[in-house]
Amino acid sequence: MSGELWKMTAVEAVARLKKREVSPLELIDAAEKRIAEVEPAVNALPTLCLDRARDHAKRLMAGQGREAEGEAGWLGGLPVSIKDLTDVAGVRTTYGSPIFANHVPAKSNPLVERIERKGGIVIGKSNTPEFGAGGSTFNEVFGRTRNPWNTSLTCGGSTGGGSVSVATGEVWLAHGSDHGGSLRRPGTYCSTVGIRPSAGRVTRGTSNNLYSPQSVQGPMARNVPDLALFLDAMAGFCPHDAMTFDAPAVSFSAAVANPVLPKRVAFSVDFGGRFELDGEIRDICTKMMRRFEELGCIVEEVSPDFGPVDEVFMALRSQQFVVDRELQLQEHRDKIKPDIIWNTELGLKQTTSQLAWAERERAALYRRMFEFFQKYDLFVTPGAPTAAFDVNLRAPATIAGKKLENYMAGSTLNSAITVSGSPAIAVPCGFDQHGRPVGLQLVGKPRGEAALLQAASLYENLLGLSKLLPIDPKPGTVPPSA
Repeated sequence: MSGELWKMTAVEAVARLKKREVSPLELIDAAEKRIAEVEPAVNALPTLCLDRARDHAKRLMAGQGREAEGEAGWLGGLPVSIKDLTDVAGVRTTYGSPIFANHVPAKSNPLVERIERKGGIVIGKSNTPEFGAGGSTFNEVFGRTRNPWNTSLTCGGSTGGGSVSVATGEVWLAHGSDHGGSLRRPGTYCSTVGIRPSAGRVTRGTSNNLYSPQSVQGPMARNVPDLALFLDAMAGFCPHDAMTFDAPAVSFSAAVANPVLPKRVAFSVDFGGRFELDGEIRDICTKMMRRFEELGCIVEEVSPDFGPVDEVFMALRSQQFVVDRELQLQEHRDKIKPDIIWNTELGLKQTTSQLAWAERERAALYRRMFEFFQKYDLFVTPGAPTAAFDVNLRAPATIAGKKLENYMAGSTLNSAITVSGSPAIAVPCGFDQHGRPVGLQLVGKPRGEAALLQAASLYENLLGLSKLLPIDPKPGTVPPSA
């Protein structure tokens, strides 16, 4: 049976841990074996910390460090992966950058401390683009992470390693982060689920952009109940992050176990003609968004007014890059990739008036979204404008036959939701003619993660696609551009 442990869902594994039917050490052994089998094909977890993991497991098995056992989100000794942007004490943490290629932090990020307090065992660090910047997971330290559905394709970014680690059964749950779609795009490309929570739902701990809602931390998993479990482990007030607030009285897992149907669902393929999508993605998503009707929902094709959201997002993103990268650019410019230099310098050239305009527009969009959600319970969009592309490219060569202006130009579907302040989840909805995963982005009301997870769970059960995971990596070729 130990050889099949990696196929269990996280919820099943935790239930067995609680009953002492399986031990944390057995799960670590199963994960280690699975990682050895698939890692050469995908490069999702370039840094492992198995000795550290086993030490943690032994402490749990001896009854130590179990203070949170009765709390929501208790993981009971379940192995998880942590994105390589986030410090784990005593474990090589590179941020995907040559500058930090040999960096070993002495202290863990507060979120990692929280996950470990909840019984999560860190087994490895998942690969990420340099400093998390980019929609394809590669860097100069560890190379490229490949899509397990077709290893010639990208897994997306920037939580690409995390998405692949759960899709292939290397771990049961993966930690990640999201700025312009980094938990949602890898979910869409790998047929996993990833949620971008509301700002403040999960601590960021050590961020220098502590008062910006743009970047958030969150979970990835193979199915929605697993995702809810890991969000329960992460959520809550943290004194290191001034934006955080208390976890809900009713856990996300309990909410998913008793789902409430959204009454009115709005959907839009392109926000009213605001951007391009590949034709097949448009057709598949249009059809699959309508399937909420089969659940008994009222479904209408309508979009909020997103205003000049692309310009707003880039202004705010560039400002965040200035906070994070200005000093590094002065000292290590030759070791930083061009996309980061471009984005940081864009921020340095902005005027205070441009930033003030962006803040006013963000506030106006939040107010419009608030009004929109007075009528609708859920907003549904495609998860990405294209299917997964060539792993050797940093972005799609084209979208609907048109070249992109910059590396973020194809991210409006995700980045617009970031600016809106709403939580969003990537949910698989099918495959294209070449077998590449296609997904939807479900968007909820601010701090409405429970209702969002409930809707995602109902939709996931309708389609049954989560039963396809975990998978063995499959070789393939790059399909022609749409």
